[in-house]
Amino acid sequence: MSTKEVADQWAQMCREGKNIECIEALYGENVTSKEMPGVPYGELVTGKQSVLEKSKQWLDNVVEFHSGDISDPIIADNHFTSKMSFDVTFKDRGRQQMEELCIFEVNDGKIVNEQFFYTM
Repeated sequence: MSTKEVADQWAQMCREGKNIECIEALYGENVTSKEMPGVPYGELVTGKQSVLEKSKQWLDNVVEFHSGDISDPIIADNHFTSKMSFDVTFKDRGRQQMEELCIFEVNDGKIVNEQFFYTM
């Protein structure tokens, strides 16, 4: 798959709430995921299984999604970016509005690196 095909499929799956399925289908085995400092599940996670676990922890902490938006991806060579906005109630910190910028690197049709920028 091309970077555009991966990006479009990523966006569609995330919009449908298929986050775990997205990782299983689109991520490489040695993917790295970088979060902002202070997240409870670690700033840097390496390996598909660890990224899956991190995502499951985040989703398990959600009580309710009130609304959300994922922008259409912008592609540059083997990278793509998207803005995500959410209104979410968490078990441990209540209701929050979040905005984040997500940047992904694609190699051989798989996401091999992701990084998220947001304010904690």
